[in-house]
Amino acid sequence: MSRLSPKPSEIDGSDFSIAIVAARYNDVYVDGLLKGVQTELENAGVPAEKVLVERVPGSNELPIAVQLIAKHGNYDAIVALGAIIAGGTKHYELVADSSNIGLQQVALDTNVPVVNGVIVGDDEEQVKDRCVGTIPKGSEFGQCALEMARLRRGYL
Repeated sequence: MSRLSPKPSEIDGSDFSIAIVAARYNDVYVDGLLKGVQTELENAGVPAEKVLVERVPGSNELPIAVQLIAKHGNYDAIVALGAIIAGGTKHYELVADSSNIGLQQVALDTNVPVVNGVIVGDDEEQVKDRCVGTIPKGSEFGQCALEMARLRRGYL
């Protein structure tokens, strides 16, 4: 993952509705991402009552939950959060790939921006740095949601 992130833009989010779907698996790390997203949305003026937070068991369940929300809710953007750590088998690759492909497909099928906030690391230290450490990906995911919500609004 690159350590160079886009410069934050100033966006008034006071009229946006944003959904966040967060995995419970590796929750100590996912909760760090969630806090970063929520802080970014709050700083942009998104009202707390217009932010939906749903939890699912793991990253593999993110696409179906995001799809249900995209099809049956009225959200300007959806953020999917998860943390996947490589283990002794290739299972983590299957989960990472299926989650990634599923989230992208939901965005394309529904025209609702989906921010892929699933962190995949070779080890726990990489995931920790990006979720609760020195590389604050949660705030980047929140900023991305704001930018994509603004873009979507421009075409509705």
